[in-house]
Amino acid sequence: MTGLLSRVFRLRWTAVLLVGVMGLGANAADALNGKSLYLSGPVGGGASCATCHSASPANNVNGILAAANQPSVIQNAIANNKGGMGGLYNGKFSAAELADLAAFIGNPNVVAAPAASLAPASLTFSGTTIGQTAGPLAATLSNTGNAALNIGTISIGGAAAGDFSVAGGTCANGLAVAAGASCTVQASFKPTAAGARAASLTITHNATGGSSSVALSGTGNATPQATIALSAASVNFGTLLTGTPSLVSTITVSNSGTAALNFTSIALGGANAGIITQGGSCAVAAPVPAGGNCTVTLQALPVAAGAFTASLTLASNASNGNATVGVSGVAATPAPALTATPSAIAFGTQTIGAAAVSQTVTLANTGNVAISFSKIGLSVASAASFSLGASDCGSTLAVGASCAVPVRFAPTAEGAVSAALAVSSNAAALQVGITGTGTKQATATPLLSEAGPIVFADTQVGSSAAVHTTTLSNSGNASLTISTLTLGGNQPGDFVLGGSCVAGGSVAPGGSCTLTTALKPTAAGARSADLLLVTDGGAQFHLALSGNGVAVVITTPSLTIAPQSFDFGAVVIGATTPTRRFTLTNSGSTAVTLASADYTGPFAAVADSTGCAAFPVTLAPGASCDLVVGYTPVNAGSSSGNVAIQSSVAGSSWTIALSGQGTAAAANAAPSNRGGGGCSASDDVNDPMMVFLVIAAAIAIGWRRRQSKRVGG
Repeated sequence: MTGLLSRVFRLRWTAVLLVGVMGLGANAADALNGKSLYLSGPVGGGASCATCHSASPANNVNGILAAANQPSVIQNAIANNKGGMGGLYNGKFSAAELADLAAFIGNPNVVAAPAASLAPASLTFSGTTIGQTAGPLAATLSNTGNAALNIGTISIGGAAAGDFSVAGGTCANGLAVAAGASCTVQASFKPTAAGARAASLTITHNATGGSSSVALSGTGNATPQATIALSAASVNFGTLLTGTPSLVSTITVSNSGTAALNFTSIALGGANAGIITQGGSCAVAAPVPAGGNCTVTLQALPVAAGAFTASLTLASNASNGNATVGVSGVAATPAPALTATPSAIAFGTQTIGAAAVSQTVTLANTGNVAISFSKIGLSVASAASFSLGASDCGSTLAVGASCAVPVRFAPTAEGAVSAALAVSSNAAALQVGITGTGTKQATATPLLSEAGPIVFADTQVGSSAAVHTTTLSNSGNASLTISTLTLGGNQPGDFVLGGSCVAGGSVAPGGSCTLTTALKPTAAGARSADLLLVTDGGAQFHLALSGNGVAVVITTPSLTIAPQSFDFGAVVIGATTPTRRFTLTNSGSTAVTLASADYTGPFAAVADSTGCAAFPVTLAPGASCDLVVGYTPVNAGSSSGNVAIQSSVAGSSWTIALSGQGTAAAANAAPSNRGGGGCSASDDVNDPMMVFLVIAAAIAIGWRRRQSKRVGG
């Protein structure tokens, strides 16, 4: 019987070991994930392994080390409900997770660490003429670990280090490469001597080994070759007028090689090549010596409105092939346009014989050709009461420019009079209506300190520009009342109006009040409005307001939490506090600072040297830490609460929802860490019940065999 039991046990453990070895061979176990499962329990929720086996498997509480790198031992314990494990974990761990758990038990001191892989191991450049540049060729640095890979420096060393250079890529000094991510570094080759040239590209980092290298090699060729280079790869003529030639654009063509540059053709092509004129010193019959240069000039003369394109191709013996220059532009039909601000002038009522009052009309060239004035004058109707002041308009007005025409009113008779400011030019005829009323009574004489426009500096959206002040004065001999004071136009809501001038307010003779305006944009881009002031005498004043809103770039912190909620399940009041680890990961592109974590309900932070540091905590892009939370119910029944994590950026916060069920301890029950509470029923891996069952089975088999012999005999 003893021999039989011995054979049964040997067969049993041989099978276990075989299953364990097969499981390891089929799985690349992740000890770090196993650590999370061990300390926090199944992903779907449930008891932590640490509750019964202590915070570290190294303590070998309840013989946990028997499962080191042996996922089958854990699986068998669950399948056989050893220590109640079946009730707690049956169906809650996948095969991969069991392998991860076993890997952590075998390596309880595992920590997150980066792992660097630089491929390919070597970069070989093709034969290159001395002084010419080959490449770039790229190598990829991959972080195959589970923590950020921090790059220190990227450098080139070795015998011919001067022949190679870092030519770009996404890797950079000080860059942090997230776990599972990669970056590239490019190298180029410019030999300084003939023959084989070799060096190495080295990237220092915080992974094992401290650095990774790529061998660089190439061959310098002494055969002289020409190399072409252009001062510009494209020419954009912008907007032109049909029938009007553009300015001449000059492109310098250089030979940076070691042999003469010989052109085989210099030709224009493309849809609109016919409107481009080519010139310059570059020519097929004129070689450019090594280190020399020549020029190509281009001029466009569009004949029809619309966009135009063409290309200039320079074919030659250059080692780097033909060179091409893209040509583009837009043609528009000449269209003179003239506008007047304001479009009408109202002087209101003025006293006969009093000093003339003045208002200004601003003329602006809003077309695409210069304005040529032929006449700026007043119409004959009632013109005796009106006159023009000294104007700065001249005979022409450039595109986008403006000029001012002062208009004065000094009534000579009682009653309403009118006239018009008439402007004749190469644009459409323009007239500005002028009205006023003469009286012998005392009248107010309103006057603004400026005619506008008022242009504010570029201002960030939501902010205010510096306040601008305009004065309204009364030089008459009667009080005036402001009947209308309002903002209109395109975006009146983007401007702020204030000051002592108010609608319904009065200004005494010789007195004044102020108008303050400011730009407070609500959106990016051009903003404009029109301030209108009308007095009770009928005088109207317009002030044009304008400025640009500038968008503000706001960086919102980004944090990923896994899991975002957790149910601790049933927990006995007064028992060991179960814990759950929540991984906080900075999924944004800038560092995030977590200012605080506030808890509600019977939940609290648990000190853990492997978890997040004390708040405030700063996480670099891609970095993460574990927030360890414990559940300590004080009353029977359902519990709920949360963890509110606040960022240092106002308005940014995240919440983890928590729940659990508090249960009262059984009366007179002695504390025990054995049996159906999810722990092993013995201090080692052998289950006493399993031994009993094996012995019983062996006795039954022996008895059956004896019975069979008796029957057969």
